[in-house]
This record gives sequence, C-alpha cells and structure tokens, in this order.
Amino acid sequence: MSRYRRPTIPGATVFFTVALADRRSDLLVREIGTLRKAVRATRAERPFAIDAWVVLPDHMHCVWTLPKGDADFSTRMAAIKARFTRDIRRSGFTPTPPANPYGARAGRKRVGVNPDLQKDEAPVWQKRFWEHHIRDEADYQAHVRYCWINPVKHGLVERPEDWPYSSYHRDGGVIP
Repeated sequence: MSRYRRPTIPGATVFFTVALADRRSDLLVREIGTLRKAVRATRAERPFAIDAWVVLPDHMHCVWTLPKGDADFSTRMAAIKARFTRDIRRSGFTPTPPANPYGARAGRKRVGVNPDLQKDEAPVWQKRFWEHHIRDEADYQAHVRYCWINPVKHGLVERPEDWPYSSYHRDGGVIP
C-alpha cells in the first residue's frame, strides 16, 4: 500500500478537491445542511479560515488557511468527511455500491472498530483527497476563482452567482 507524503507547512493556505465515491450522486447538495454542520463542528475543534468553498452535487473544492503554527489539514478534512458520513448514515442513508462489468465489489474492508460502520459497506467518499499548497498571490487568486467558476464549468449554471452553494455569495465575487 502506498504511503502518501503531504507537505507540512504551518499556517499554509491549501486548495482541496474532495469527491464522493459515486460521482453520479447529488448527495452533497441534497445534504448541504449536514455538510455545513460537519464543517462547523470541525472548525470549532480545530479552527481554520475558509477563503473559498464551492459544493457541487458530487464533489467540492475549497481554499483554507490554517492557523499559524498548525499544519494539520488532513485531520480536519478527515473529520469533516467522517462527521458527514456518520450523520447521513444515522439518518438512514445507505449508498448503493457502484456496479462494474468486472464483478469487483464496491466498498472496502474497514479496519478498526466503529459502531457506525458496517463491514464491506459502500463508501460515501473517495478514499483520499487532492490538495495543493498555494504558492503566491496569483496562485491564490486562480484557485479562489476556480472554486467560483466550477459550477459554470460543469454546466450547472451560467454564472457563478447563480450557484447557491458557493462562498461567492459571502464574498460578493471579490477575492478576499
């Protein structure tokens, strides 16, 4: 099994892409309240600044700035994903394992003990996430704009301001 090494830069600004296991799902926008609750709880435990965020039906992009002296973005993202998964499963949601022509089982074996997870159940999220440490102001602006334009890119709306699940509304389309 691969061991991924991620940079550890205290106080970094980081861009993320996080996707559901079922890329045909609209779970994130259907359960936007649950996702927001998971983010609030995680920020209360482990603060971080939200520079930009967009939630699409099956994935999300965000730009965070970590507190000075803190480089642990992975634990924060894991906590958000875990809280969201736990809360939707408790509400009765069960993801359907994606079918494939090769007979492979969806879902994966769980390791450890957690009463909320059943062995071999289909995952809600893709196992990992993609991150990029922001290098400079131009890189920052490009990634904030990418968050805002993503619903347009995917054909969900014609203008960024038409997508309701975006920090575009909070910031008025002005990069913070």
